[in-house]
Order: sequence, then structure tokens, then C-alpha cells
Amino acid sequence: MAKGILGRKLGMTQIFDENGILIPVTVVDVADNVVLQQKTVETDGYVATQVGFETKRENLSNKPEQGHVKKANTAPKRFIREIRFDEVQNELVSLTVGDLVKTDLFTVGEVVDVTGTSKGKGFSGSIARHGQSRGPMTHGSRYHRGPGSLGPIKGKLKGKNLPGHDGHEQVTIQNLKIAGVDVENQLLLISGSVPGPNKGLVIVKTAIKSTK
Repeated sequence: MAKGILGRKLGMTQIFDENGILIPVTVVDVADNVVLQQKTVETDGYVATQVGFETKRENLSNKPEQGHVKKANTAPKRFIREIRFDEVQNELVSLTVGDLVKTDLFTVGEVVDVTGTSKGKGFSGSIARHGQSRGPMTHGSRYHRGPGSLGPIKGKLKGKNLPGHDGHEQVTIQNLKIAGVDVENQLLLISGSVPGPNKGLVIVKTAIKSTK
């Protein structure tokens, strides 16, 4: 079943499974997920569920935003994303506008894909940014961490592995397992690490390449 939810990464901790094996997990806060709109083939040409996450003050939203969330009888949301599913398998189609999307959507042991924005590392050289090899470190080589030959660029640098801004890009880690579900506090415990810094926005969706 295809499904998804928005959340905010809180950090990492560790738990023990039923066999006493220690598992490092990432805690994701998924409270306050509200269905804002249901896209249909008849009106929009495709099927998707628009979900809003994390309430923000009304003075931070404009009138179109306030009117949009008013249909769902909720406050303006800081993050709004569309989660698209196969029309036949769309489990969230049964949810109506204004319904809450909660942690009981997932079960322990389920395999998911987590999408987030990686940590920004500022300006980095080609070795750190692209994993290129460095030159000889011997005395007199005069070439240690330089970018090396760029080849026949002919004035166009697009696609070249050059130094520049590193990180802060969308990253998806696939086939992570749900290690725990805290229904009371609306928390998901996902085994391993997920992209982005603490307090970063993440999207948890059913794995599309999960292995049996």
C-alpha cells in the first residue's frame, strides 16, 4: 500500500528490539499532519493527496493561504506537500479534507523511503565535493589538492566537476525500516540515519523498491 506522511527530524537515539539487539534510530515528529486537498483525475488530471504539516501564525500567511486551509477547518501550515499514489492503491483517498494523518498509518517492520534536504557544507573543493583523487604530496610536486585537468571545455563549464557549493540538496534514502511507532506522542522511530540536520523537514513514504 502506498502512503506517506510529513515530519520533522528530531535527532537520533537507540532502542533494543525483542531479541535484545541494539538498533540506532532516528526520531521523526509527525504530529499535526492535515489533509488540505484531494486531487482527482476529473478535476486535476491526476490523483494526489495534499498534506499540510506544522501550524504557523496567521500573520505569516496571506489571504489565499488562509482561504485554502479554511476549507480543511485548520490553521495555516508551514509545509505543504503533495503525496502522489497509484489510483488503485491510494489509501489516503478515503481520507476527506480536514482529516488528520497519524502514525497509525505505519506499522513496525514496514519499509519506507525518507526524503530530506542534506546538510549544507558551504564552498568545497573538488576532492570533498566530488570525491576526486588528490595529487602527489611529495615536496616539489606543486599539485596537492588542485582540480586537475578540465579537458576541452571550449568555454562551457556546465556538467564539469568543479569546486562550488556542497550539500543542501534533496536526498532520498531508500529501504529504511520502521523500528517503532509512538502513537501517543505521534513519533516514528526509523532505523538508521535520515537526510538533513536536526529539525529538518522530511517526507516518509512507502518504499518503491523494497525487497521482500
